[in-house]
Amino acid sequence: MPKNRLPLVAAVYLGSFVALLDVSIVNVALPTIQQALQTDFGGLQWVVDAYTLCLSAFMLSSGLIGDRYGRKRSWLAGVGIFVAGSLICAVAPNLTALLAGRVVQGIAGSLLIPGALSILTQAFPDPRERAGVIGGWASFAAISLLVGPVLGGILVQTVGWQSIFLINLPLGLVTIVLGAVSIDETAHPEHAHLDLIGLALSILWLGSLTFGLISAGETGWNDPRTVTAIVAGVVGLAVFLGFEARTARPMLPLSLFRDVRFAVANVASFALGFTSYTSVFFFSMFLQQVQGWSPTQTGLRMAPAFIVQMVVSPFVGKLSARYGHSSLMTAGYVLIGLSMLGMCWAGPSTPYWVLCVLFAIGGLGNSLAIPTGSAAAMSYAPRERSGMVSAVINATRQSGLAIGIALLGALMSMRATSLLTGYLSDADVPNAEAVAHAAISRHDFATDAAMGESGVHELFATAYAGGFHAAMLTAAIAAFVTAALLIAVLAPAEARSAREAKQQA
Repeated sequence: MPKNRLPLVAAVYLGSFVALLDVSIVNVALPTIQQALQTDFGGLQWVVDAYTLCLSAFMLSSGLIGDRYGRKRSWLAGVGIFVAGSLICAVAPNLTALLAGRVVQGIAGSLLIPGALSILTQAFPDPRERAGVIGGWASFAAISLLVGPVLGGILVQTVGWQSIFLINLPLGLVTIVLGAVSIDETAHPEHAHLDLIGLALSILWLGSLTFGLISAGETGWNDPRTVTAIVAGVVGLAVFLGFEARTARPMLPLSLFRDVRFAVANVASFALGFTSYTSVFFFSMFLQQVQGWSPTQTGLRMAPAFIVQMVVSPFVGKLSARYGHSSLMTAGYVLIGLSMLGMCWAGPSTPYWVLCVLFAIGGLGNSLAIPTGSAAAMSYAPRERSGMVSAVINATRQSGLAIGIALLGALMSMRATSLLTGYLSDADVPNAEAVAHAAISRHDFATDAAMGESGVHELFATAYAGGFHAAMLTAAIAAFVTAALLIAVLAPAEARSAREAKQQA
């Protein structure tokens, strides 16, 4: 790679690092944020989902913004807006302000992640050089997931929860300076058409469905607000798909999904977000709320999953070429499912070595499922649509994460509250249901209860573990169903496509 391209590569890598870091770094800070801002469990779900929802909804349009207004201009604007969003988060005096900052971060992040690939593609026309720098970008992205929980835990415990957002300011400013002097401006406005109606509909359906699912965890499935939001989300999705099928220049080309392989690859991508990406949220809450570890200890205890992923990922390309995408993807989802199924037996006193093994199994599953899933989707679509395909596969994954946090979080909250209510009732604690709801939702232990705060806290840990089991069991089932879908549909389709290619050759 020419030396004059090093600042450009550094800028793009660093910008993506910052955007992806905020996917994972916030999870270990959630219990601390809950205490500082006096929010409930639903509020914590929104701290994660406000970011991922905007990331998903805007990602399909962000590449077109770069094409229309200039890739350098839009990408640098994205970095600047991300820094501004981080500052809003850091100074937020309440949950509403924090969520506003996370929304700003999510919109900006949607410009940075696909924009990075577009800039690298334009800067490196030689296929070999381009493959190398994009491979490095993917590795750097994996590092951000590894660093996030560990760095977040250290920062929260030593400086405060605001520091996980403040760290983005110097990183963002360095990125802007490097990008401003090294990235050449390119644009193709003749190919760019912003589907504003499609964008609005995507925000509507995903936001409504997420709101309804999170609300269910707090007020139950029969609450009118919950039912209305979920119905609005489902109807909004149907309207969105109908509009995209009829509009001349959609932001989501449904024609790509006519290839059953591409369709299944995206279902698998959604499932990956729903299961594996979502699990970081629940692992962090379990380790801190059930087992009592500090933020730093929590980050370090989750590290084996990401270390295994980082070590194994470089070898996946060769394995995929030998055994095929579907085989490795299937193995990956089976391992992810086994990891989460094993978590269904984890409790307050489960030794760490058991959790470490389960984290490592999950990390191995990720290392097989993530790169092969992306590579499979890219290979099933026309090469000239690679930018759009990359945006689609990332958007479906982030959608799975948003829905997973909402649905699995609701199941966890409802199950834990039900269990704790039963435990307290058996102990003749007055107002058992109210005490249980306060403990699970707001981490507020009633000191005037008959058992005292310590007694409620002991039962809380057991009940919270039961809620965690409900979330993990659901995620495990989703992973196994995805593996079965890959075996039943994708593997035969791949074999059929390979036979046709041989016949044509």
